[in-house]
Amino acid sequence: MTDASAQTILSLKNASLTLNGNTGQVEILRDISLDVSRHSSVGLVGPSGSGKSSLLMLMGGLEQATGGQVTALGQNLTALDEDALARFRRDHMGVVFQSFHLIPTMTALENVATPMELAGQEDAFDRAAAELEAVGLSHRADHFPAQLSGGEQQRVALARALAPRPDILLADEPTGNLDGANGKAIMDLLFELQARHGATLIMVTHAPDLAARCDHVIRLTDGRIDPTTGSTATEAAE
Repeated sequence: MTDASAQTILSLKNASLTLNGNTGQVEILRDISLDVSRHSSVGLVGPSGSGKSSLLMLMGGLEQATGGQVTALGQNLTALDEDALARFRRDHMGVVFQSFHLIPTMTALENVATPMELAGQEDAFDRAAAELEAVGLSHRADHFPAQLSGGEQQRVALARALAPRPDILLADEPTGNLDGANGKAIMDLLFELQARHGATLIMVTHAPDLAARCDHVIRLTDGRIDPTTGSTATEAAE
């Protein structure tokens, strides 16, 4: 194994995604090849409909490539069934969406702890409490999502994603539902926690200032990587 391959945590080789639409098959992503290095941060940018979120879903095994190959941590995700993909995501990935996806009938502490508890981690609630403290919400641990502001709910979502110590953190427009001040605070926290835990961050964003904070930027146009940003994450810095 070369030094370069040892540092690659996620790789796509000629990956494509075609879905069935109302008028037939629709090509969402075409011939995507890129490598992402461990501990790096990568911004996925491009106009609406360019395939950014779909690419993030491929990287996380939330969508199966219909062509090519997606490899994460040496595991060929395109060869796994749904159960195996779910286990892989549970063990190695954290996901943050713009709409939070918190369970409304659970407290902040329960929202963070329950996924780990279901995975069989005996210290789930202790770790959840520690992660809520890390995002500044220990005093809100017993509150339900409806009792929290949007910024607080996204902090809970961050704590939930990072508490299991994922190797890869996927974020899809994590500030999309927040105002400017809360959005900046969440992004500061996201990069701080990513650095603290040593995770690899891959983030979809429309905001140029957020993309500029990433180590590398991948720009998509019409389901393809824009050639001006290179074919790999390590070549795509702006």
